[in-house]
Amino acid sequence: MNALVVALGFAWVAIIALSLAVLALARQIGVLHERISPIGALTMEAGPKSGQPAPLFDLPDIAAPRRIRIGGATGRTQMLFFLSTTCPVCKKLLPILRMIAADERRTTDIIVASDGDTEEHLAFLRREKLPFPYVLSAELGLTYRISRLPYAVVIAPDGLLAAKGLVNNREQIESLLVAQELGVSSLQDYVARAGAKMEPKDAVV
Repeated sequence: MNALVVALGFAWVAIIALSLAVLALARQIGVLHERISPIGALTMEAGPKSGQPAPLFDLPDIAAPRRIRIGGATGRTQMLFFLSTTCPVCKKLLPILRMIAADERRTTDIIVASDGDTEEHLAFLRREKLPFPYVLSAELGLTYRISRLPYAVVIAPDGLLAAKGLVNNREQIESLLVAQELGVSSLQDYVARAGAKMEPKDAVV
């Protein structure tokens, strides 16, 4: 009888230890899941579709006495980067935008876009020393159905909307440019197409 009681005691101790281990493992998996970014920018379905002509805009640049044409066949790739002056992730990405602009200067123009008070944005522009054209337009954001930030849109040299999506790091920003080069709307789309090609057409019995 004593041996049975001892055995049951050890069994309960083992069960409790295993339960604690499973809970700890589940917590670590949750933390890891939060830290891993999705492949490419997160594409939103709302707004203009990839492959369609990008909406045309002619907007004043608050950074210089000139107007910026957005959309149309400009002969260069345009990347619109939508931000807010109070968005911490947007600020984190500004140095990355500078590096991408330097790397892609021969082919790509980066344009910062937002809306709101001009003086607030001018102060932000001076504080961050941004070298990009900077446009303010509520209509631009509404046209692209921007609901979350930071958000980027890539317009191909022929004026077609190439790619768009939420961006939180350099890889996601660059994924939009890569998607344009591959002729797909997003890297997720590319992976899905590649997976479809690999599936056998006829089931083997």
